[in-house]
Amino acid sequence: MSEPSSSPEITFAQERRERLSAYGQDGAFQSLSQDWLRESMQRKYVYNFDWLGRPIIQYPQDMWAVQDLIWRVRPDLVIETGIAHGGSLILSASMLAMLDMCDAIEAGTVLDPRNSRRKVLGLDIDIRAHNRAAIEQHPMGSRIQMIQGSSIAPEVVQQVHAVAQQYGRILVFLDSMHTHEHVLAELQAYAPLVSPGSYCVVFDTFVDDMPPGFFADRPWDVGNNPKTAVREWMANNPDFEVDAAMEQRLQVTVAPHGFLRRKG
Repeated sequence: MSEPSSSPEITFAQERRERLSAYGQDGAFQSLSQDWLRESMQRKYVYNFDWLGRPIIQYPQDMWAVQDLIWRVRPDLVIETGIAHGGSLILSASMLAMLDMCDAIEAGTVLDPRNSRRKVLGLDIDIRAHNRAAIEQHPMGSRIQMIQGSSIAPEVVQQVHAVAQQYGRILVFLDSMHTHEHVLAELQAYAPLVSPGSYCVVFDTFVDDMPPGFFADRPWDVGNNPKTAVREWMANNPDFEVDAAMEQRLQVTVAPHGFLRRKG
């Protein structure tokens, strides 16, 4: 008696896994992706996008990654360091709103879109008044809380931990100052809040893969950046692992080796 054939969904998923695995061995494809990232960064391509009307300084591939992680993890709190124009906060908040709507549809309940337990907590050392106003006035604004101050200042860390105690499933995005010392301190402060099975995503690890002096007007460079901080931190935190499949899928990302999944 012959074995039943796989379903189309299983076959599709297997083909995807095989394709992504092949990408990981395809040095020429990876080099093309790296070259495009470098050339597009020189041309400030990353500044060309909005999310629901707010500027978002992210590559489209990384925006996709954010929605994918939020859909899979289903957090009730997203912590983000670095706010700028607020587009990334709006992206996370809109995905949390989508989770609320899907939960209500599945449960057959009535949803008050202005009142959600799920929240985004954004931190920045300098939240410009016009950006704060635009974020607060946005339809997603009710889902967002902001704290002004250095993300590694003890009083800010304490505030974040106090908020986090009220939530059960937490996802963290680190995207503020990109020096080794700062990112390492952020990892030490906020990665322990990540729930098992969830992620701490460290953006701009790609700096270490660029030519020395590529960011001549910034304090970070090759050897002093988020990726070097990730390497040091990961050496002492075996409960986290790098999600290599995410990087293989994206190819063009500012966060190579930066998608850190907490085991469990």
